[in-house]
Amino acid sequence: MLGAVAGDIIGSPYEFNRNNIKTTEFPLFSPRSRFTDDTVMTFAVAKAIMRTAPRIGDVPDKNAFAEAVIDSMHELGHMYQYVGYGTKFVKWLFRNSREPYGSFGNGSAMRVSPVAWAFGTLEEVETFAGISAEVTHNHPEGVKGAMAAAVSIFLANAGNTKAQIRDYVSQRYGYDLTRSLDEIRPSYKFDATCQGSVPEAITAFLEGESYEDTIRKAVSLGGDSDTIACIAGGIAEAFFGGVPEGIMSEVLVRLDDNLRGIFDSWCSWMTGGND
Repeated sequence: MLGAVAGDIIGSPYEFNRNNIKTTEFPLFSPRSRFTDDTVMTFAVAKAIMRTAPRIGDVPDKNAFAEAVIDSMHELGHMYQYVGYGTKFVKWLFRNSREPYGSFGNGSAMRVSPVAWAFGTLEEVETFAGISAEVTHNHPEGVKGAMAAAVSIFLANAGNTKAQIRDYVSQRYGYDLTRSLDEIRPSYKFDATCQGSVPEAITAFLEGESYEDTIRKAVSLGGDSDTIACIAGGIAEAFFGGVPEGIMSEVLVRLDDNLRGIFDSWCSWMTGGND
């Protein structure tokens, strides 16, 4: 999960076309580096998992999990009101709605990484990734984007090669993963849809030679830089065996006490500390 959060924070200064850079040469952290809605909602999904599965390995009731995702997103969303939510999500949040609104935005994919770490089978990961999306992003593309991101993390963590991950995701979800970053980059612009950013994020991971290199390549595409780096970073964390210590320390000092507490609880839960 921290790999996704780090990608969000590193990519945050370069979001939107006016801030985009088309190079891998940039400072990883600056005074403008901050967590955004990607991080807040990632922690919301983590909280929902911990609330409905007392121990890692438990499989929660599907309806209870869906309700817990909504509750956690409302709770943290109201605590962190100005972190860059999309317009439709803001309306959903401040109406305290419990109904989805048909979105295919990449919000479903940016927040899904905890699901990939919490469940032990590919089927479970797909199922609960889908549920985590459907509470808001119940358009087929929104659900597919969340599933593809989560499954990529799960397969990476399970020791699959990049070729195996690419083949599974492209065949299962129909994403075109044949274009190189050099082909995508020149004309790529801000696109907050799943179909317009999840394949690009996965491609950044596929071409990345390390965790840091993956993040730099994701940001270099331009577009919705924090979210692309968030999704790519979640996969890279699993594939490359974690987030480098130097990056981790910079990320953790940028979390407030509340989010750091959720992260610490997640680490404890992941290691069976709640037993």
